[in-house]
Amino acid sequence: MSNIVAIVGRPNVGKSTLFNRLTESRQAIVDQTSGVTRDRQYGKSDWNGKYFSIIDTGGYVMGGDDAFETEIRKQVKLAIDEADLILFLVDAREGLTPMDEDVADMLRCSPKRVLLVANKVDNAKEMDSLAEFYSLGLGDPIPIAGISGSGTGELLDAVVADFDEGEEVSSNDDLPRIAVVGRPNVGKSSFINMITGQDRNIVTPIAGTTRDSILTHYNLFGFDFNFVDTAGLRKKSKVSEDLEFYSVLRSVRAIENSDVCILMLDASQGIEQQDLNIFSLIQRNHKGVVIVANKWDLVEKDNHTHKQFEDIIRERISPFEDVPIIFTSVLNKQRIFKVLETAKQVYEARSRHISTSELNEQLLPIVKEQNPPPSVKGKWIKIKYITQLPTRYPQFVFFCNLPQYVRDPYKRFVENRLREMWNFHGVPIDIYFRAK
Repeated sequence: MSNIVAIVGRPNVGKSTLFNRLTESRQAIVDQTSGVTRDRQYGKSDWNGKYFSIIDTGGYVMGGDDAFETEIRKQVKLAIDEADLILFLVDAREGLTPMDEDVADMLRCSPKRVLLVANKVDNAKEMDSLAEFYSLGLGDPIPIAGISGSGTGELLDAVVADFDEGEEVSSNDDLPRIAVVGRPNVGKSSFINMITGQDRNIVTPIAGTTRDSILTHYNLFGFDFNFVDTAGLRKKSKVSEDLEFYSVLRSVRAIENSDVCILMLDASQGIEQQDLNIFSLIQRNHKGVVIVANKWDLVEKDNHTHKQFEDIIRERISPFEDVPIIFTSVLNKQRIFKVLETAKQVYEARSRHISTSELNEQLLPIVKEQNPPPSVKGKWIKIKYITQLPTRYPQFVFFCNLPQYVRDPYKRFVENRLREMWNFHGVPIDIYFRAK
């Protein structure tokens, strides 16, 4: 049985700092700005041989003017329903506030076990301020300092007191990692919510709603993925706040740590330069890619619109044109499961290893006899042997007598033959010519 702990409280009391401390990571964005966390963030931790999951939540606010308030409250309540234990975090420096009392009122209605945790207690003087928190009626406050880690040992003792010892909770880190990336407000969070059938990520019409990179395990209909919802990537010149900088940085890290990227476009706006920048980033990191033109229902269409739009995309992403392009409407559930099927196929192609004997039996006759490299300066290039390197993405070495004379057009010819013969659709390929 898995043990789940949810961290809740009003904004800016240090929930994400404590989450990062307990998970020993920098998974959640931490900033002095109030209301940084919006979506639920999941992590793993253990203490004295007892393993448990942790959920970081957004700040719980009633009656404020933040456009995301209602959605954040919904996410907090979902985390509470899912959890076995709740850590109610308060700020010892600021003392008891009406917002803390709102959170306490909500928690009293829950049958779940609650631990009252007073954060930012860095010295003995601040211990004196804990007395007022007894009025919440939620037991003795446990003093900690999330930044320095002071008091977290005593907190963890209390957390695992009623937990059973067991095996480490599976992290699913070995599953295919699919990152959903794109510009702000193209439908990334809506896509993940639609295929999972739950409000996993907050969705609003406001660009930049998602800040953290949110991991979601998807295991339905024969698919088994780790999906990563990311913050929208804008041009560097438009990123002015530190908070957005960290969101963008995590999105870039999500691309670097993924196996396949689903690049979402807004079909009603067409493919823009920033889409090409993101595509280039995916290609430079040698990740599989599926291009998804979302909001296809907003485009006025005739019999040729689909083909024309696809041709424009392929022309813009040239020379890497061998990429699957899917036109979807997440709102209308149009072709969203085709995206999953295609992402799975691209992952399998990226992981494919072709035996040396197969390469030399099928491809070597083509490059050696049927279409050998053209002569350069009267010298003939003879390819002797082909092998695939044992890397995480497809890399091939062609051993020949004069590798320095092999030109780019011939390399593209060889790459196209590889793609046709072994279906490397949507996968960047590296080809090297080396001396025998």
